[in-house]
Amino acid sequence: MSINIDLIFEYLTDDRWWIIQVFLAVFTTISINLIVRLILAKLEMQAMRTYNIWDESLIISGGKPLTVLIWLIGLSFAAGIAEQQAHSDIFKLVSPVREIGTIIIIAWFLIRFIKRLEVSYTLKNLRSQEALDATTLTALTNLAKISIVITCILVSMQSLGFSISGVLAFGGIGGIAIGFAAKDMLANLFGSLIIFLDRPFKIGEWIRSPDREIEGTVEQIGWRMTVIRSFAKNPIYVPNSVFSTITIENPSRMTNRRIHETIGIRYQDFKVLPLIVHDVKQMLLEHPQIDTNQTLMVHFNKFGASSLDFFIYAFTKTTVWDEYHSIKQHVLIKTGEIIEKHGGEIAFPTTAVLLNQANTSN
Repeated sequence: MSINIDLIFEYLTDDRWWIIQVFLAVFTTISINLIVRLILAKLEMQAMRTYNIWDESLIISGGKPLTVLIWLIGLSFAAGIAEQQAHSDIFKLVSPVREIGTIIIIAWFLIRFIKRLEVSYTLKNLRSQEALDATTLTALTNLAKISIVITCILVSMQSLGFSISGVLAFGGIGGIAIGFAAKDMLANLFGSLIIFLDRPFKIGEWIRSPDREIEGTVEQIGWRMTVIRSFAKNPIYVPNSVFSTITIENPSRMTNRRIHETIGIRYQDFKVLPLIVHDVKQMLLEHPQIDTNQTLMVHFNKFGASSLDFFIYAFTKTTVWDEYHSIKQHVLIKTGEIIEKHGGEIAFPTTAVLLNQANTSN
């Protein structure tokens, strides 16, 4: 049986067979998508074996946007074929939708790429001393994301026929009204900029405020608020504008921890008080965990209500909370042993009652 090729070609090019062309366009799109996904899966496995974060981030972040882009191009091509036959006004939207969609997909890819770079950089440079800290890295990535979003909006409006200069002029006039309406949001934004510039704290540090009931570890610094995890493990959400009006302490940056204790002995131990003070100070000077380059004092302080009080003022070399308390415990125990060695005792609140002998004889 012979096949008339010219007849088949005539049928395929006939207006009645345009749906076959649309089907072929969609089928080709599906096939290309499948091939691209297989290739990306193999490239991703290869990239995960390397230490380079760029190729890994590029492949992983580009997978979904590339798939959507292929579908956008394929469907717009199929819609173009249908437009030649349908002649409907709705198909006039194909070209602008394709342009705007392409811009949005590119912006989506760039944002995913930045996010993936941030995660990969943090994981692979966690222990590096030269690596950027989490606060700086967050500030840079947020700034890049905002720049991408603004650029995407401006380019999209330009593609739709809007004048960029007119948009910017309108933004200058409308910015005043927006500023009054969103003054709290702008205050938080400038507050975050102050945090990034002045660097009073960073992610992972312990901060507290004597002005407010704020104390804990910084978990996240956003453009609007900062998340602090308290020692009770509940999150505290603080608007960034607050940090420009309150005092912030950063114990994480302390160089030493202070031991400041007052100890009282009995009044009958007055004669051995100078010896006790001398030996306690000598013990601190010889202690391996006490920083003798800092202020170190042991002095008789006052005559208390029921004790002779002397104070210990010294600084430990460590700033670690648990180690500090172990050192402080050892210092206090050694101080008690010195007092006992000289025959003294640590005083406790007592009251002496003097009775008149004449009254007691009756």
